[in-house]
Amino acid sequence: MPQAVPRFVPVLFLGCTAVVLLTAADVPKAAPPPVTRWTARPSEAGRIARVEAGLAPLALPGEKPQALDVRRWMALYRIPGLSVTVFDKNAVVWSKAYGVTQAGGKDPVTLETLFQAASISKPVTALAALRAVEQGQVSLDANINDALKTWKVPDNSFTCEQKVTLRRLLSHSAGLTVHGFPGYGVGEPLPTLQQILDGEKPANTEAVRVDKVPGTEARYSGGGYVVVQALLTDLAKKPFPQLMKEAVLDPVGMKHSTFEQPLPPALAARTAAGTRASGEAVEGRWKVYPELAPAGLWTTPSDLALLQLEVAKAKAGESKRVLSQAMTHQLLTKQSGPYGLGFMLEDAPDRFSHGGWNDGFTATVVTLGDTGSGVVLMANSDNGVLLFERLIASIAAEYGWGPLPDHLESPEMTADLLSRVKGADAVIAWARKTKGSGLPPQVLTQVGYGMMMSGKTEDGLKVFQENAALFPDDAEAQGGLGMAYMQAGKKAEALAVYQKLLKADPKNERAMQAVKTLSAKP
Repeated sequence: MPQAVPRFVPVLFLGCTAVVLLTAADVPKAAPPPVTRWTARPSEAGRIARVEAGLAPLALPGEKPQALDVRRWMALYRIPGLSVTVFDKNAVVWSKAYGVTQAGGKDPVTLETLFQAASISKPVTALAALRAVEQGQVSLDANINDALKTWKVPDNSFTCEQKVTLRRLLSHSAGLTVHGFPGYGVGEPLPTLQQILDGEKPANTEAVRVDKVPGTEARYSGGGYVVVQALLTDLAKKPFPQLMKEAVLDPVGMKHSTFEQPLPPALAARTAAGTRASGEAVEGRWKVYPELAPAGLWTTPSDLALLQLEVAKAKAGESKRVLSQAMTHQLLTKQSGPYGLGFMLEDAPDRFSHGGWNDGFTATVVTLGDTGSGVVLMANSDNGVLLFERLIASIAAEYGWGPLPDHLESPEMTADLLSRVKGADAVIAWARKTKGSGLPPQVLTQVGYGMMMSGKTEDGLKVFQENAALFPDDAEAQGGLGMAYMQAGKKAEALAVYQKLLKADPKNERAMQAVKTLSAKP
């Protein structure tokens, strides 16, 4: 359940990478693909070919770079399916789909294949909320409890001085808990909206509560957007999927999009199936997310491109199908940290974006609002984000959008590729050489977590052991080692690590809980 972070593509997702142990000579050769579906202006065919040929090569320390095409990168990252839409100068110029809808399957991804948008649901929800503000239904800056009817944000010592407001909810500064949501298996009991907000079974997350003074800190909160879901439902007196269809999806022309969860059978038949970092399919094809506002949108890149173009045009005063120009400027103005009222706002004044990750799905949208240009990418894989940045860099170069930030030569990306192609020992050797040049401890932490999640427990443990040795005073590196020992079933070793952490910092809650768990009698 990652949060979107203020980077072009959320590198935080690297913590969920799979590990594919290959020799450099055995980087996967793409199998004959299913028919690739695409649509483009006639003038764009050559540009598409240059984008695909212009992907940054596989570059490992001390080795000659290897050029890989899109399908070989998908094979390396174990991404079954990918869908891309590019828009430029206020119009969609091409869309293309690659691969298959399910790991090990044969059905090709098409331009109408539905993917989970995950946290990209948040800016879509924000547009509906700001539309309600413009219609006079709710205030951006009043106490949200004045407008909530069926549920109220519980007051406590943190809300005495400042109140939770819609502006703070949309900009992740309301002081609310619950970062994200793991979803529910197909067929599992689903909680009501109130059960989600109060953390009552069958909800699988804690209660959404204020634990910081509202307005004092930017902290990503999916829980805050569930409060927005309750607000909009109260205001419209309609189910959330219906009100979103009427407020945003239909006005923008998003014909292949819905907030319905679970999906009706006709739409379920058009979906991609989620894929874990290990390459294994999500049980039941995908998880169900009743937390609709922060995570519930099913859509296509082409539909999301229409949404991005609508925002860009509204910003320029050329459309008001959803929001006025003045309200769009508020939407795209930094409020708290990197957050506007829904979108992530980059350092460049015209760039707005958002990433998304649900179990087995990743997505990203980025728009250069002043030129009406940008890209949407969606994949049915936890690893999709690892390929997104490479594609975006090539697209941006072809269309002259630069300079845009990229992290293709970052330590995180290098370590991840080494782990896939060469294995744990190569990552460890590289880290020992690189530490003197400022290698941060989180790099090996991310690689270790990736190995653990893909079933390479012993390799992951080796990486965490090395990280703890390289950074003996770093609590995160030491805590990662404790987690790795627990995962490997080495409880005595894990207990020793966490006891040491707790001795160094008696307020370390993670260590405190781990010691309690590990010390409990069977």
